[in-house]
Amino acid sequence: MGAERFDWLAQASPDIRKRLADCLTETERAEFAYHWPFWARDAQLAPAGDWRIWLVMAGRGFGKTRSGSEWVRMIAENDPNARIALVSSSLGEARAVMLEGESGILACSPPERRPVFEASRRRLEWPNGAQAMMYSSAEAESLRGPQHSHAWCDEIGKWSLAHGSATKCWDNLLMGLRLGDEQKIMVTTTPRSVPLMHRLLASEKTGSVITTRGRTTDNKAYLPPSFLSAMESEFAGSLLARQELDGELVDNIEGALWSRELIEEGREKANKASFTRVVVAVDPPASAQGDACGIIVAAQDSEGVAHVLADCSAERASPEKWAQAVADAARLWDADRVIAEANQGGEMVESVLRAANCSLPIKLVHASRSKTARAEPVAALYEVGRVRHTGLFAKLEDQLCGMMPGGEYEGPGRSPDRADALVWAITELLLGRPQRPRVRNII
Repeated sequence: MGAERFDWLAQASPDIRKRLADCLTETERAEFAYHWPFWARDAQLAPAGDWRIWLVMAGRGFGKTRSGSEWVRMIAENDPNARIALVSSSLGEARAVMLEGESGILACSPPERRPVFEASRRRLEWPNGAQAMMYSSAEAESLRGPQHSHAWCDEIGKWSLAHGSATKCWDNLLMGLRLGDEQKIMVTTTPRSVPLMHRLLASEKTGSVITTRGRTTDNKAYLPPSFLSAMESEFAGSLLARQELDGELVDNIEGALWSRELIEEGREKANKASFTRVVVAVDPPASAQGDACGIIVAAQDSEGVAHVLADCSAERASPEKWAQAVADAARLWDADRVIAEANQGGEMVESVLRAANCSLPIKLVHASRSKTARAEPVAALYEVGRVRHTGLFAKLEDQLCGMMPGGEYEGPGRSPDRADALVWAITELLLGRPQRPRVRNII
């Protein structure tokens, strides 16, 4: 209802708005902008009833952070004895998003009741004495000992999975939640198929966890149309859209070579490493009416780690169009070599690429084994942390998570064209014969 209330006010005539403002005292006018129950949608308000954990599991841009900030503010302003844990994937994330972000606690608080942040102590303190402390899920032991009455846990799907860190952090938090008369935890997250998420959802049956679900579009009144259009254009129809935009928990396919958790562990927002090699790998389609032409850009750094930089795959493209897409990708990323699968006609593939002004060395590779058989050693490299995704590649990652041992592919689509191109790229970078220096001449 909050959005509808806001729309009504925004669309009211100047006369009605003036009459409404005239009815308010000076104090009420100052407070109006911070009166969350008026502005919030119903899904952003804490549920009624006796609950211990409120899980807000929704798509990007739903308004989860604002909901968490306002809930913490309500607790702190109404209980001077409140001791609140603020837990994120890192201290940097906690500060940048939960505290100082556009929808963070400081931005949501009225000036006269705004808490003071003591950076050296990682502590917020309200004028009435209520306090909140920041914690990183990567430092699970930091929650062993401190006691709290409430907690806000943000993006638990991103919490580190290394050595069971996420679960240890959660367990330590629960054991220290013993202050006050009514201990409660709010969890705000985009869903990920990780053990802690499944654990919370399993607790719905007991009634100890109340879950609010929602989509990105639920908050469209407050989101730029250009953002919504870009999300639809980039991710429509992918499993990642169901997860990141629709707030749906997408489970892994049992036994697949890749899992969502495995890919998430190796994701990076940006890469600042210097690359020793950059390749563009191509999985040509059998026909323009068939599968996509898989085109993946990947690079190797000086530490021997591969970084997937771009998915430039072309859907339903003629040979001329996908060849031009390959040439453009090679030029944009300053590639050293093009790797192209030649099973669909090696000479044709090379000639088409040359016709598109691709002047780079072209290495034609021939598939003697099935796509998934070639993929198994590459998946093993992900397991040991030697492959990272620099950004989100929705359709590529959907295909990786559908590849099964033994030659089976369980979708989406008929063929894992993007995934196959990635396999060729990583094979070339990390599984080929190492280049050793040689003495050319002896003088």
